[in-house]
Amino acid sequence: MKNKDAFLYKIIQPLIRPIFKLYYNPTIVNKDYIPSEGSAVIAGNHKHALDPILVDACTGRVVHTLAKKDLHDGPFGGFFKAIGTIPVDLHAEHNKEALNSAIDYLKEGNLINLSPEAKRNYTDEVLLPFKFGAVVMAKKTNSMIIPYSITGDYRFRSKDLKIVFGKPLDVSALSVEEANVLLFETVKQLILDNRK
Repeated sequence: MKNKDAFLYKIIQPLIRPIFKLYYNPTIVNKDYIPSEGSAVIAGNHKHALDPILVDACTGRVVHTLAKKDLHDGPFGGFFKAIGTIPVDLHAEHNKEALNSAIDYLKEGNLINLSPEAKRNYTDEVLLPFKFGAVVMAKKTNSMIIPYSITGDYRFRSKDLKIVFGKPLDVSALSVEEANVLLFETVKQLILDNRK
């Protein structure tokens, strides 16, 4: 199983999860939509560098997150590999290697987390346009997509930090374009419904 690549994740996640929750005080809604076993693509908006840790805090399972290649090439590259992240080259037009790696993880029954926005959203738009990776990997592995929204701010004992998971999306019968529109609109609505 590829989860052997994430040996450090399995050591530190049980320690980090309660500390993270105590410090940031996030409201977590519908985390039961994340399956207790089997593959799923977890996909949502990206507003802060800590977003992947917030997703990780919602399940006891190993979550393999797509992370920018710069992190893997830097001085902490070994750490990111040891926690099972998948490097993505944000400057490349296509990320075939990252996509294939994520598909391999899904075929082995693992969880993949990514933001289809592909980068943090610093604009006034609710969401940046979605790239197709999330729906492609879901369709190629017959995996459900678990949409989520993150709203509020990362502050000590935050009053408004919130992650909400939507009902799993079955995109197997949709085209890639249709599936991507469905995912985009679902995540956008989750954000709008949970903003204060």
